[in-house]
Amino acid sequence: MNEVLSWLLDTVQSVDPLVRTLLAGVAILLETSILIGLVVPGDTVVLVASTAVDGPLEYISLVAVVIVGALCGESIGFAIGRWFGPKLRASRLGRRIGEKNWVRAETYLAKRGGIAVFLSRFIPVLHSLIPLTVGMSPMRYRRFMTWTVPACILWAFAYVSVGAFAAGSYRELSRDLHWAGYAFVAIIALFVALVFVAKKLINRAESRHMQEAPPSPTEVEGDGAP
Repeated sequence: MNEVLSWLLDTVQSVDPLVRTLLAGVAILLETSILIGLVVPGDTVVLVASTAVDGPLEYISLVAVVIVGALCGESIGFAIGRWFGPKLRASRLGRRIGEKNWVRAETYLAKRGGIAVFLSRFIPVLHSLIPLTVGMSPMRYRRFMTWTVPACILWAFAYVSVGAFAAGSYRELSRDLHWAGYAFVAIIALFVALVFVAKKLINRAESRHMQEAPPSPTEVEGDGAP
């Protein structure tokens, strides 16, 4: 286990730090801007890149780039929704996403406003659709950013911290402990499981707000239910 894991981590770390940091930022940007996240999750790329972090500077740089990438992706998604939203929804790609998912995003935003923007970062499918849906709504960009910035910061710190901690702990323990590789796998598996459960709980708690008919468009300007 240790030999294989060391080879994998060394392979990732052999990539130039600037290149892998930029790749992580671009991956998370694409995830929310043009729906690539519905096929290839950007969080996987970020988690892999974080295992190669070597020192505080690389850690801070990766977190910062991932946050910027996420915010740029959200902003591009917002702009696409504002300029091309209805055409995109009616396009072949929009139809493949499914009208049911578009309605869920639209209804959720209408019912919960800013809270929907924040929580959608942690809800499958909606995290890619909400920026586009916000762009098609009356919600202003400033209000959109007010809610999405803290969500992106929380998300970035969580993923980069876990990946860096797991890999760093493995490298320290692998010199003396043959089971260090299993500890690494356990940390990553536990994190993935916790994320999965958290997403399920959030989705279950919020699902009732995705099923009702949306109110008048002006209600989207609100911050959601008190």
